[in-house]
Amino acid sequence: MLKYLSLVFILISAPLHAQNRVDIGLFSQQDITLWKQKKFSGQTHYSLQLDNKRIILSADSQQSASAFYKKIKVDLEKTPFLNWSWSKQKQINPGKESEKLGDDFVGRLYVIKDGGLFFWKTLSLNYVWSYQHSKNESWDSPFAGSKSKMVSLRDISDSKDLWFIEKRNVYQDFNTLLGKTIKTIDGIAIMTDSDNSGLSSKAYYGDIYFTAD
Repeated sequence: MLKYLSLVFILISAPLHAQNRVDIGLFSQQDITLWKQKKFSGQTHYSLQLDNKRIILSADSQQSASAFYKKIKVDLEKTPFLNWSWSKQKQINPGKESEKLGDDFVGRLYVIKDGGLFFWKTLSLNYVWSYQHSKNESWDSPFAGSKSKMVSLRDISDSKDLWFIEKRNVYQDFNTLLGKTIKTIDGIAIMTDSDNSGLSSKAYYGDIYFTAD
């Protein structure tokens, strides 16, 4: 089962949030309300853990792939900036990441615009922690083609066990990378996977939220 196409059907529209901050995952408060898991090949173990006196989400993949996702509609015209932090705990070298057999990442965050019944219209951005690609490189998903863009935010030069804070203008990224004006998105998914390569990987994720600036 393809990871990307399966996410199309589980991320269905939810009520729209209009405030200046939209909380997606408040892991530091032990809040994983409405988060669910979708298995693709085996099951990545997602759990809340204590790391340096704060609660984080741990993702441990043993030759597995499953998404930890939340269905939520976010107004990108009001809150376009996606904020999160993550830490690489166990590096993975899956091979050629632009091909299906190498489509494994120690960390990735999906942002999805659901095409509804017209699943072929679904668009997504995949912010990944890459082994092969350098920072800010982008390429088409080997599973979904030009409808899903992979973006390397972190690479092999970024040390393990350190926390990195990210902030992306998702509204702008959809426009720049996919050539689309997307006003709302329908869901977020976390995935640490190693099924295609048959290896293992591990990452930590901090709180995830959208902001106006």
